[in-house]
Amino acid sequence: MIDAKNLTVKQIDALTEVANIGGGHAATSLSQLLGKKVMIRVPKLYTGQLEEVILKIADPNDVVASVLLYFLGDLTGRTLLIYPYEDAQELTRLLMPEGHESTIELQESLLKEVSNILSCAYMNALGELLGLLILPSVPGMIIDMVGAVLSSVIVEFGNEKDFIFCIETQFDFGDFNKPLSAYFLLLPDNSSLEVMLKKLNLL
Repeated sequence: MIDAKNLTVKQIDALTEVANIGGGHAATSLSQLLGKKVMIRVPKLYTGQLEEVILKIADPNDVVASVLLYFLGDLTGRTLLIYPYEDAQELTRLLMPEGHESTIELQESLLKEVSNILSCAYMNALGELLGLLILPSVPGMIIDMVGAVLSSVIVEFGNEKDFIFCIETQFDFGDFNKPLSAYFLLLPDNSSLEVMLKKLNLL
C-alpha cells in the first residue's frame, strides 16, 4: 500500500498538474455561471497533514465557509472547498439574481450550489484525464472559525494526521480588483491514490 507521506517529487509534480487542470475546469464552470470571463492565477499547492495544511492557509480565528463532499466510483475519498468568509460573501453577491432579497438562506444555498459545481469541475477534470468514473455526494456546508471547521472535518476526514493535497486557486474577474480565493482540499483514500499514480504511469 502506498504511503502518501512518501510521495516523490515527480509524483507530487504530476498530481499538481492534474490539480491545475481541475482549476481551469472550475474557472470555466464559474465563467458560465456568471456569464463573464474568469481567469485563474497560477495555483499554489500545499501538501501535508490535514491540520498542518489548514493552518497554513488561514489563522485558527479566521472565519471561513467550507463545503465537504465525498466522492465514490473508481476513486473514493473526500474533498473540502474552503473560502475566506469575505470572498464567500463576494462570490454569493456576484451570483445573486437581480431583484432577489439577499437572505442568509439564499446566500448559503447559492454558495453550496456553486461549491458543488466547482468541486465537480475539479473531480470531472481528474476523471477525464485518468479515464475514471468519479461520483460526488450531496454537499455539506460549515461556516465557522477555522479551528471549529478543523475539528468538524477531522471527524469526516478521519484523522488529523491524514495526508492531503490543497490547491489554492484565485479567480480573477478582470473588472474586480481583488481576486477571490478558494482552497480545494483533496483526500483520496490510499487505494485511490495508488490508482491515480498508476494511471499517470508513476508506479
